[in-house]
Amino acid sequence: MSSTGTDLQIDPDELHTADFVVVANRLPVDKETLPDGSIRWKRSPGGLVTALEPILRSQTGAWVGWSGVPDSHDNPVVDGLQLISVPLSASEINEYYEGFSNATLWPLYHDVLVKPEYHREWWNAYVEVNRRFAEAASAAASDGAMVWIQDYQLQLVPKMLRMLRPDLKIGFFLHIPFPPVELFMQLPWRTEIVEGLLGADLIGFHLPGGAQNFLYLARRLAGQATSKGTVGVRSKFGVVQVGFRHVRVGAFPISIDSGALDAESRSRKIRARAAEIRTELGNPSTILLGVDRLDYTKGIDVRLQALSELLAEGRIDPSDTVMIQLATPSRERVDSYIQMRAGIEQLVGNINGTYGEVAHQVVQYLHRPVDRDELIAFFVAADVMLVTPLRDGMNLVAKEYVACRSDLGGALVLSEFTGAAAELRSAYQANPYDLDGVKDAIMAAVNQDDEEGRRRMRALRRQVLAHDVSRWAKSFLGALGSTQETASSANRGVDIVDG
Repeated sequence: MSSTGTDLQIDPDELHTADFVVVANRLPVDKETLPDGSIRWKRSPGGLVTALEPILRSQTGAWVGWSGVPDSHDNPVVDGLQLISVPLSASEINEYYEGFSNATLWPLYHDVLVKPEYHREWWNAYVEVNRRFAEAASAAASDGAMVWIQDYQLQLVPKMLRMLRPDLKIGFFLHIPFPPVELFMQLPWRTEIVEGLLGADLIGFHLPGGAQNFLYLARRLAGQATSKGTVGVRSKFGVVQVGFRHVRVGAFPISIDSGALDAESRSRKIRARAAEIRTELGNPSTILLGVDRLDYTKGIDVRLQALSELLAEGRIDPSDTVMIQLATPSRERVDSYIQMRAGIEQLVGNINGTYGEVAHQVVQYLHRPVDRDELIAFFVAADVMLVTPLRDGMNLVAKEYVACRSDLGGALVLSEFTGAAAELRSAYQANPYDLDGVKDAIMAAVNQDDEEGRRRMRALRRQVLAHDVSRWAKSFLGALGSTQETASSANRGVDIVDG
């Protein structure tokens, strides 16, 4: 693949069209430079590729995305998967990805926790990059193929692809929350986003609330265009009529590869490492654990403030308690993230400075990636998992912790404002805006008796192990595959689909 300027050029001799095409901002690979200077592409971990790889391999499949390297025209090859790279320039990464995707859409869709920025040049870059992704998907797809577009970076692709290839069956899934109507209406390009999504045959959200928000907007915004003579829309029970097409809208809660995590967590190696972690920490009575990307949505400061107050009130013994906070670096050039990191590190320093000893820090803070085996060992070692986002589409860390607790030990403290809260009812749920409520949930988890802990964890594991990421993908693709058959009966409505 090569690119001249902003045009995407795909050599037809190098491309085998696919019956199933995944379109995502990133390819499922990472570039690695070896000691001898040579380059190797390795598959990146992630639930999405885990779920979709068997489908990609069982038929002619392709994955369209950016390689993660600026100005790269490489077409990575990993494990025989057909990967189609969409090149992005450094300026496009700045304006389309860091700008419109992550400084406009991300805060807007996460309850405006940070003020979104609205810049026309960012929007123009977003349109251009979405166009290029649509062209790549169009070139990759065979006649009548199924195309599944992923997430908020590519919300214009469904309509663009529909215009290029009306023969395709197009699905879209949003991996983050879809905001309340009053917040979404801030967006200057709100109608273009809604109409972009309506190019799909099936639009999926984590929760029924997000689907309902979108249905209302589809009626309100796309319906406005009727007076301009462009498109007519009506919606009822999860079906939106766009001209002569019917678009289905549903909820499909995403999950994890819970079976694999369960098996790995039972291994002798992981169990030994978990015991070693406890020993390294001085065998405290209680280990609290937070695992997050360093993002203002995750509520890391909430749990640290709660811990600080519990220590001050004498409800937690600093000599016999350790909190581990694993914070993966994220968007480190964005001002709001720089300020957030400084605030979190100040909280950690205050707690350790006030309650720590020379040989014992109350909070162990790691601002770096942790490999998969080590992370699983942390899950096995921790007595209480703290998941306190202010807003989260799902939060898979909560499910990962549960999947790793085959011993029925541990306890989960979970924010009510995660998508996972709708499924993980047996967690100790709390409102992250109510600090006293968070403190009480932490204390309930710390002080639970063994029988209560086992009862709760058993219920959590039953849910997580039964509803894995493979089931999620099959649920969505099954619904997408049936859109043709159901289009003629749209008047009866389609219930919000329970994935």
